[in-house]
Amino acid sequence: MVGPASEITGQPEVEAQQPVEEAAQAEEAIEFDPHVVGDLSDDGVSVGDTESLRESTASLSSSILEYRDLHGRKYQSSKTTEYWAPTDERHIEGNDIAHHIALLLLDEQLTLAPISSHPQQILDIGTGTGIWAIDMADQYPGAEVLGTDISAVQPDWVPPNCIFQIDDAQLDWTFKENFFDFVHIRYMYGGIDDWDKLYRQAYTHVKPGGWFENIEIDLETRSENPRVSNDPDHIFKKWCKLFWDAGDKIGRTFKIARDNQMEDLMKKTGFVDVVHKSWKVPIGAWPQDPKLKNIGAFNGEFIDQSLDGFAVFPIGEILGWTMEEVTVFVSQMRSAIKDPKSLPYYVVHAVCGRKPEDA
Repeated sequence: MVGPASEITGQPEVEAQQPVEEAAQAEEAIEFDPHVVGDLSDDGVSVGDTESLRESTASLSSSILEYRDLHGRKYQSSKTTEYWAPTDERHIEGNDIAHHIALLLLDEQLTLAPISSHPQQILDIGTGTGIWAIDMADQYPGAEVLGTDISAVQPDWVPPNCIFQIDDAQLDWTFKENFFDFVHIRYMYGGIDDWDKLYRQAYTHVKPGGWFENIEIDLETRSENPRVSNDPDHIFKKWCKLFWDAGDKIGRTFKIARDNQMEDLMKKTGFVDVVHKSWKVPIGAWPQDPKLKNIGAFNGEFIDQSLDGFAVFPIGEILGWTMEEVTVFVSQMRSAIKDPKSLPYYVVHAVCGRKPEDA
């Protein structure tokens, strides 16, 4: 257990994480929509506030399925990796929503890296449902796109130039060296023992002049409401602290997107022309900006349906919480996120780098 059981909440006590400095490129505050949020100075949540938020996401409900195996969810493992997130149908649906959110962040582009217009070989590590690899194969019909994952959750019907195979990225890669024009890794936080090795292997197997790109989420849920962000005991801070503790316990960090680690690793490994971009990603349709409102609406649905599946393995299995304790904690987190005045968001980081021509 993380700590003694709390008589009030019914789950172990968690030491809240203190606020940290915002990512340099994601400092600009997100303006909220007063029609959704209401008056921030009013602690109460009005029926109108919650109804407005519900209406702003209602259009998504028809495209997002309702589903419910650890405690009703399926998880995947390999010789070296026991992955923390579910691999069942519900998570598969969420994976595809997350892909759509990434496209919106990148202005409908599949990559941050300025890859050539005619790449020949593309590798997608941790491909998940394969949706990114499939889109790349459609966009670059002259390229061969290979997606690898420890889970066989990809569809059978794919473009002829898209191939999927079961493989563990933590083992030594068996691909040809200096072979790929582009290597892509996205959302592998909490699943890698040795990030230095992962970056080195990407460097080894990408062609001179080719690109490597990594996109990860900083799991700290933040808030544009000072009442929330300045509260050291808020559940947003407790939530991410539990994931960090779980990752530290098993040696697979959830903090790879923090403290400039990805950019530093890119440069340390030998990549040049390194680009680092970050975005504030709202949870819920509370922003005033239409693009951010759209992103937030999709993200709110994704987070809402994913919270329990995300929590079961790290908090329950690794940290030793009972299922009842996990359920109560998830319920509290869900309530906090759905409060229109919470103004929640997290930060996504994308880093890309080019292998020197003379490497």
